[in-house]
Amino acid sequence: MAALQSGAPAPADITVHGQSRVLEISFNDGARFRIPFELMRVYSPSAEVAGHGPGQETLQTGKRDVTLTGLEPVGNYAVQPSFSDGHDTGIFSWDYLYFLGSQQDKLWVDYNARLAAAGVDRDAPMAEKAGSSCGH
Repeated sequence: MAALQSGAPAPADITVHGQSRVLEISFNDGARFRIPFELMRVYSPSAEVAGHGPGQETLQTGKRDVTLTGLEPVGNYAVQPSFSDGHDTGIFSWDYLYFLGSQQDKLWVDYNARLAAAGVDRDAPMAEKAGSSCGH
């Protein structure tokens, strides 16, 4: 995961809103986003979710009520959230959080389209994966 590029927006403030289940993040360029925990979880940059390359993504379901149980800094370029469903392997760079915040309307549309294409409901429990090759 690359560090921020020179001149890229950096976070000025991060607040976890547990009750409303959103991560509020403001950047030094004036942008402010309220990113739902569910969106963070279904778009986690981890190998478990994103896979090891294009086409290897695992569609996440049943994450509507997921909460953050922890949020740890990773150097000065990212945070690593721990989610209530046990997922804690995604490292969210400032660039990636900015992307999630600025593109969340499109990401929700894409997520719902992927759910529809797979014929699964957003609230369905995750199917068990047999023989996961990345040790998750």
